[in-house]
Amino acid sequence: MSSLSVKTTYGMIYVHMLQNVDLKTVLAEQQKFFEKKSLGVERDQLTKISKLVKAPFAVVITGLRRCGKSTLLAQIENKYHKGRGFFVNFEDERLTGFESEDFNNLHSDLAELFGEKKVFFLDEIQNVSGWERWVRRMIDDGYKIYITGSNASLLSQELGSRLTGRHVTVEIFPFSFKEYLMMIKRKYKIGKQATTLITARHRSWLKLFLLSGGIPDAVSQPSIQWLKILYDDVMYRDIAARYKIESLSSLKALGYYLMSNIAELTSYNKLKQLLFVSSQNTVKDYVTYMNNAYLIFPLSVFSYSVKRQLIAPKKIYAVDTGLARSVSQSTLENTGELLENAVFLELKRRYGNNVYYYKSEANLEVDFYIPSAKLLIQVCEKLDSPDTIGREVKGLNSAIAETPRGTRGIILSSSFVASNMSEYPTFQVADWLYDSKNMA
Repeated sequence: MSSLSVKTTYGMIYVHMLQNVDLKTVLAEQQKFFEKKSLGVERDQLTKISKLVKAPFAVVITGLRRCGKSTLLAQIENKYHKGRGFFVNFEDERLTGFESEDFNNLHSDLAELFGEKKVFFLDEIQNVSGWERWVRRMIDDGYKIYITGSNASLLSQELGSRLTGRHVTVEIFPFSFKEYLMMIKRKYKIGKQATTLITARHRSWLKLFLLSGGIPDAVSQPSIQWLKILYDDVMYRDIAARYKIESLSSLKALGYYLMSNIAELTSYNKLKQLLFVSSQNTVKDYVTYMNNAYLIFPLSVFSYSVKRQLIAPKKIYAVDTGLARSVSQSTLENTGELLENAVFLELKRRYGNNVYYYKSEANLEVDFYIPSAKLLIQVCEKLDSPDTIGREVKGLNSAIAETPRGTRGIILSSSFVASNMSEYPTFQVADWLYDSKNMA
């Protein structure tokens, strides 16, 4: 592409040139790829996006690298804007050096190639500095814009500064249990249709899901080491390079520790001591970077005191159980932690950031508390003894006594429990993960 722009900053002249690149060729190849892209499993987010199609603002789709954002764009185009959209992938190495000043040429070339269209699908746009100004102008001119990005912090800063009131964010995660079963073509039966044999089959599918995770490439091509490749990409490209981290050994050690100890309480001070770094702030920054890249999610205790939320230990969950196992080199064989992580992800899909763990005044813990739903959840892989049941119920009783009136408690387990063994509804966790809306 023969695009040349010159700009002066602090008295210095910077020359930006996308050398030896024919922009039209790149755009034509990308559009052809997009139109032929496999639509795969229809994602749950399409239901939410259906309500945003005609709204006069940008739809921003964020999530982990390789979790299906580009495929979701193709599904949106196919279902709501068939043949009426431009597609540009800014991860294409041939567009390295693309700047905000190039957007006008981009639009002109797209219109020349394909005719004028009113919809843009812009993949991994955070790679272009200043993109939000152009997007704002296009929205004001009546264009519909769909954007994807793999860094929550960068997008939120840019959206907040330029697109306030002009965008809505939709988060996408790896496959849910239901989407995973659709991908491997298994039919699930709930309720009276589920015989003992069928229930056993459901449990075996759930165990496979917990061990392999829901990263689309890893599910469709399990023979390839997708998860290791993905983890390295996120750590080095989305974190180390983006934030200019020099101490890669500390970052790698932190990533290994957190991914190997999912669903466990930890503190920044403890992590500082484990990593032998001098500052809690360094650890906190690294955790924040990993969270921004959608690799991990620190879960806070519920409290009306912001100070307590900030200083209390966090529970760390991974974006995908299979990814966590690949990083920990299969040290995560305890499916209890994997099960709790899967439940967290389902709650994250449904309730966003309105999910906490609960610690009662009697120091009894409940795995999850969702204030907006007035719902407390205990996750226990095996309810195989009265002592275990008593412990889970005692935690719920303590929390319910301290939370607003009408708060409900449920127990999720892999093992069957007769209704008279617990004073709270107890669901097969596989059933709940498959159809949680009708059970919670």
